[in-house]
Amino acid sequence: MNLLGLACYYHDASATLVRDGEIVAAAHEERFNRRKTSPDFPIEALNTCLQAADLTLDDVDAVAFYEKPFLKFERVILSHVRAWPSSLPIFRATIPPWLQDRLILPLTLRHEHGYRGDVHFVDHHLAHAASAFLASPFEDAAVLVADGVGEWATTTIGRGDEGGVRLLEEIRFPDSLGLLYTAVTTWLGFEALKGEGKVMALADFGEPRFLPQFLDFCHLRDDGSFHLDPAFFGIVEGERMYGRRFVEVFGPPRVPGAEITALHQDVAASLQRFLEEALLRIARYLHGRVPASRLCLAGGCCLNITATSRIAEETPFGDLFIQPAAGDAGGSLGAALYLHHALTGRRGPPMTTACLGPAFGVGAIGRALKARGVPYRDVPEQDLPALVAGWIAQGRVVGWFEGRMEFGPRALGHRSILADPRVPDMKDTLNARVKHREPFRPYGVSVLREEVGAFFDFDRDSPYMLQVARVRPGGAERIPAAVHVNGTSRIQTVRREEEPLYYALISAFRDLTGIPMVINTSFNDNNEPIVCTPDDALGCFLRSEMDALVMGTCVVEARPDPIPAG
Repeated sequence: MNLLGLACYYHDASATLVRDGEIVAAAHEERFNRRKTSPDFPIEALNTCLQAADLTLDDVDAVAFYEKPFLKFERVILSHVRAWPSSLPIFRATIPPWLQDRLILPLTLRHEHGYRGDVHFVDHHLAHAASAFLASPFEDAAVLVADGVGEWATTTIGRGDEGGVRLLEEIRFPDSLGLLYTAVTTWLGFEALKGEGKVMALADFGEPRFLPQFLDFCHLRDDGSFHLDPAFFGIVEGERMYGRRFVEVFGPPRVPGAEITALHQDVAASLQRFLEEALLRIARYLHGRVPASRLCLAGGCCLNITATSRIAEETPFGDLFIQPAAGDAGGSLGAALYLHHALTGRRGPPMTTACLGPAFGVGAIGRALKARGVPYRDVPEQDLPALVAGWIAQGRVVGWFEGRMEFGPRALGHRSILADPRVPDMKDTLNARVKHREPFRPYGVSVLREEVGAFFDFDRDSPYMLQVARVRPGGAERIPAAVHVNGTSRIQTVRREEEPLYYALISAFRDLTGIPMVINTSFNDNNEPIVCTPDDALGCFLRSEMDALVMGTCVVEARPDPIPAG
C-alpha cells in the first residue's frame, strides 16, 4: 500500500511517501523552491518522493493531509469575529487563500495533478503524535506535542501502544507555548518562524531576571497548563503578536539589525526558562497520567533542544524519541503513518534515518560543475575520509555533500559544512565568512558514538543532533569552537553501521588530532534553506569563503570566479 502524506499552506510544507508502513522518502518543499519555511503546495517534494519509489500519482492508494482544514477554518473565522473590527485588515489578507486552496485540497489534487484517489484528513496534533510514536522504536510510550497551534490544540499529551496513538488532554488556542515564543522572538527583532532558534542561543548570554514577570502574565500551573494574559499578547486580534502591556513592561521592540543589549539577552533568557519550566511540568504531569518509561516528542517547541534535554535529565522518563522533523514538516510523515495504522492495524518498521530526500549521482554532480565552469578532480571514495580529515585538521572549512538529503532542520553529514573544533576562532570565522549570521550563534558537533563520554557528560544516542550535552572538565580547552557560552555542545552521535563514510571521515580526523569529532553545521547561507541539489551546493560554496567542496567523489579545492549556470 502506497500512502502519500502532505503538509502545506501554512509553513514548512513537505511530502512523505510510506509504503506498507515503511518510510520510503520525505522532503521539505523549501529545499526545492529555495524559499525558507515555504508554505506552498509541495509539488517538487511530492514528485521527489514518487521518483524515489519509481511511482506516479496513479500508484498512490490514498493521500493523508496533516490537519483538518474546516476545523482550522472555524478557529480562524471565530478569531476574526471576536476581534472585529480591528481584525478586518488581517481578515482581508487571510480569507482569500483559504477559499483558493486551503479548503479544497481534494479538488486541487484532482484538477491540477490528476489524482482521483481518496484523501484523508488527520488532526494536526494527532499527525505530530503519530510522527513521533509510530516512527519510534518503542512498543509503548507517553507522547507530548507542543507547537504554535493546529486546528485548536496548542499542547497535547497522549500515549502510544499496540493500539496506536491517541491523545488524552489538550490546551487550546490562544494559550500556546509556541505562539508565546514566536511573539517574544518578534519583539526581539527576529523573524517569526525563522528566528526562534536564534533566541534559544541568545538566551544563554542573559540572566532570567524577568522570569517572575513571565510567570505573572503567563499563569503557569503545577500540571503545566497555562493561560496567556491577552493584555500582553496580540495573538488573536493584533497585527503584531506582542501586546501593549508587553511593551509597557519591557520597552519598545528591537529594530531588526540593531544592537543586542543586556535587556534583550535577559528577556530571551527569561522566555527560555519559562518554556523549559512549562515543558518540564507538562512532562511530569504526563508521567503521572501515563507512567511509561519512554517519551515521544513532536511539535515545533520540541526542537528547543535545551528544553528537551532537561526533560531527558530531570523527569522520570528513561528514554526519549524526538521526531527529527518535529516541526510542521513532520506532519506529512505523521499523517501517512497514522493512516497506514488506521487502515491496516499494523505499524511499520521504526525510523532509522532522517536522510530521506533525493540523492545525486556523479553524473549529475559533474554536469553541475561543468555548467558553472568550476574545475574539479575525481577522488576514489575510499580516499575521501583521509583527504578531507587532513584539510579540516589544517583549519580548512569544507562543504560536504553526500547521499540523500536530510529531512528535518538539522544537517547530519549529508548536506553539511565541516570544520575543526580545536580552532579557537572557528565559530567567528564560520559566522562571519561562511554562514553570514549573528556572532552569538554556536555550532554543534558530530562525534563518534563510542567516544562521546570522553568529552561530554552524556552516554546515549543522539543521531539527529536534537540534544545538548555538558562538556566535561578540561574538554572545553580542547574543543573551544564547539562549546557554547553555557558550557554545552549540541551533539550528533555517529555510528559506523549507520553512516560508514561519515564515520570514516571523523575517525580519520581523530587519528590525526586525537579529537573524535568535527564541527557540523547545515550546508546553507544565512536565511536560505539547506542545499538540495549539486547546483545549490555550488552556489552556496561560491558565495561563501569555504575552502573546499566535496560532492560525491568530485572535489573542488579552490574558489574560482563563478560562471553562471546556463
